[in-house]
Amino acid sequence: MSLTAASPDVSHNARPYLYGGEEAALTDALRARQYNHGPVTEEFEQAIATYLGVPETVAVASGTAALHVGLLATGVGPGHEVIVPSFTFCATIQAILATGARPRFIEVNPGTGCVEPSEVLAALTPRTRAVMPVLYGGRAVDLAAARPALDEQGVTVVEDAAQAFGSWQGEHRVGATGVVTCFSFGPIKNLTCGLGGAIVPRTPLEADTCRRLRGLGIVESAARRAEATTYRVDGFGMRVQMSPLNAAVGLVQLRHFHEAETRRRELWRAYAAALNGIDSVALVDADVDRTVPPLCAVRIPDGRRDRVFRALRDRGIGVGVHYPPNHTQPAFSPWYRPLPVTERLGREIMTLPFHQHLTLADADHAAGELRRALAGASR
Repeated sequence: MSLTAASPDVSHNARPYLYGGEEAALTDALRARQYNHGPVTEEFEQAIATYLGVPETVAVASGTAALHVGLLATGVGPGHEVIVPSFTFCATIQAILATGARPRFIEVNPGTGCVEPSEVLAALTPRTRAVMPVLYGGRAVDLAAARPALDEQGVTVVEDAAQAFGSWQGEHRVGATGVVTCFSFGPIKNLTCGLGGAIVPRTPLEADTCRRLRGLGIVESAARRAEATTYRVDGFGMRVQMSPLNAAVGLVQLRHFHEAETRRRELWRAYAAALNGIDSVALVDADVDRTVPPLCAVRIPDGRRDRVFRALRDRGIGVGVHYPPNHTQPAFSPWYRPLPVTERLGREIMTLPFHQHLTLADADHAAGELRRALAGASR
């Protein structure tokens, strides 16, 4: 489908995009009759590693599982704190709590939605064991300025790169920059497996730890267990492997990823051009030349966001809110601390329809409706 073809498809905020080969790949995986973990999963892991330029990746059942396993593999547990932005999907925080650690919420730059090194350094305590930057909108986060202090204290960086598959940090893809990186391959991500995730470990030992954690703590591989009369469990583990069914979908998606990369950047730039000149809208900067954007976020100031949101939904425009701040959620109230920048951002943020079914004309139409809704909200 051409990005310039007319297609009124703005009623969804996000939608999965399939290229046509996924159904046949699923059928082949079903016929192989190995649904828990198998050669197709391992083929997907190696394909992702090759794409990123890293030695290996560990595929898991979801992006949330990737965060949970990644944190555990780096030694995060009870009594530890993890520095994390409040401005993220709640899955990020739930993964921290699942380790027995506690979140220490910090502010983000409202222009990017991402954390800054200065905020990370200001939040360090003796209990800090990890920092989890969230790559909002697919934008890479560079914590180089904070790394000496983090390294001195033994603090690990575990990236929540759920939205950032394919993006760049300097000369490297996100995931190849030397920190633990966790991806999501959920339904509406840049690359979907239907459901799935992956961890990029730093060392072979860390990779082995991730594999045991995802596979119930069992030491032997599935292939070795099939030829043995026993197996060994040497620690805690969960059943969060990626099914070959999901991996089969991901392999097809990866073969077409250049198309996803190109189209998503074109769509984001189309929105930026269409929104230019609307003084009461601030576009959250995705650094699109180096980012594969999964969304297009704007800020609606002056208390008008909710009225504009409702007006656009009434007009069939699938806007969303990504995300309400987590430090104000009831489940996370024990770790509340005032974050005025994030609280204001939470009142202003709104995401426009963004998926590969959209055309450039759709982006222009959605921006025009936003302009009209803003005018109505000002009266």
